[in-house]
Amino acid sequence: MRNFLILVLVIILASVTSCRKDFTTVQSFGSLEFSKDTVFLDTVFSNIGSATYNLKVYNRGSKAITIPSIQLENGMTSNYRLNVDGIAGDTFQDIDILANDSMYVFIETTIDFNTVPNPLYTDKILFDNGNNQQDVDLVTLVQDAVFLFPDRNPVTMKIDSLTLDGEPTTIRGRFLEDSELTFTNEKPYVIYGYMAVPNGKTATIEAGAKLHFHDNSGFIVDNGATLKSNGTLTEKVVFEGDRLEHSFSDIPGQWGTLWMRAGSKDNELHNTQIKNGIIGVLVDSINGTNPVLTLKNTEIYNNSNYGILARETNILGENVVIGNAGQASLAATIGGTYNFTHSTFANYWSNSLRQLPTVLVNNHFTYLNANDQEITETRDLHAANFTNCIITGNNNIEFILDKVDGSAFNYSVANSLIQFEDVSGTFSNNAEMDFTNSNYSNIIRNGFPHFRDTSTNDFIIGENSDAINAAAPSSISEDILGVSRIANPAIGAYQDIIF
Repeated sequence: MRNFLILVLVIILASVTSCRKDFTTVQSFGSLEFSKDTVFLDTVFSNIGSATYNLKVYNRGSKAITIPSIQLENGMTSNYRLNVDGIAGDTFQDIDILANDSMYVFIETTIDFNTVPNPLYTDKILFDNGNNQQDVDLVTLVQDAVFLFPDRNPVTMKIDSLTLDGEPTTIRGRFLEDSELTFTNEKPYVIYGYMAVPNGKTATIEAGAKLHFHDNSGFIVDNGATLKSNGTLTEKVVFEGDRLEHSFSDIPGQWGTLWMRAGSKDNELHNTQIKNGIIGVLVDSINGTNPVLTLKNTEIYNNSNYGILARETNILGENVVIGNAGQASLAATIGGTYNFTHSTFANYWSNSLRQLPTVLVNNHFTYLNANDQEITETRDLHAANFTNCIITGNNNIEFILDKVDGSAFNYSVANSLIQFEDVSGTFSNNAEMDFTNSNYSNIIRNGFPHFRDTSTNDFIIGENSDAINAAAPSSISEDILGVSRIANPAIGAYQDIIF
């Protein structure tokens, strides 16, 4: 009993001590300072939570102070949420800040577009009251959108998964209805899961349309289906994640991929921008005489694995820019047909160690058979033609032709600037990487591209670029920005400018 009483006494003393202030404070007198006078929570979609933003509150005085109250002006009806000193709420009482010290206020929001009269939603954080009251504005732009969701079983409430080639998959999503196959620019689209174009159908994306994908989401063009993305120079089509805040503008891996499955056909991307996914475009199709995918004036940026991953397919690209990617900007694998003219492949990925070059071309694949033996098979590389292209990046070797004997391996590289500095001599006996062989002509090896800003995927070339006036004449009379290249055409997707 005696030990029990001692334990209780110790607990009481500890509680009293821990709750007691070991400093004295004075009331706040309206002299707080803030890291910003307005917190812009960027743009959010209706009913999608924002990122967390912070506001730092300073007490520059020589005495500790107590702020009598911190609250949102709109109180409990506000669409903002606060966290002060680790406590969530909308009203806080008697918050202390030591002399010459500071604290953080964290702010988030989720807004239903249909419940606010103005898409520019505002509120204030009020510090103190009466004559000493100070405030910080909160501002958010909320956008209405068309939301596309997978179906859900009404009994089990399990989200439906796609059935492809007659087999169930674990890919959450559904096929688009006929009424959903046209994407307009009236409202942005927010897509959850994978939306798929059914066999025999064509999805059309009109100029200026924006498709935003949630985590683990993407777009599938199924066997026998077609995608037409019809952007223009002034109204691009955009594929990107659904986080609109500035801090997410260049975060890779926010969504899955645009996947053109085996048997999809006549796909076209015009003036289209694809960014911040895992794989920008996955083209998985049996090779045919017509291009499975045609890209014109299209940009693909900042994908965590590949810009384009192509497998035994047929791609035609003109005025294409493929920038930073965690592996390769372009991986043209397992044979196929690839024709790129006036394109820029530039990989300056800095988020991790990159194992692959900017452009990789091969004619083989490897798998394990039933006996766990590694088997390598080849497929014909009908053509890998790069004309007037820039292929460069922040590695020594940014272009590799990886040939395995057993199938055709046809390629031609002309009037192109290529980063290839084989310091270790790895490719010294590789005939495909011998730039003096007849498949290469007018190559500028390890030339200076003079890009404007590689960290932001800005690959316009400047006045000191070795690509200036080095291109062969072609039928592509304008660059990706609509600038004439009839006279003095430059290598790559852009004509040069003076920075």
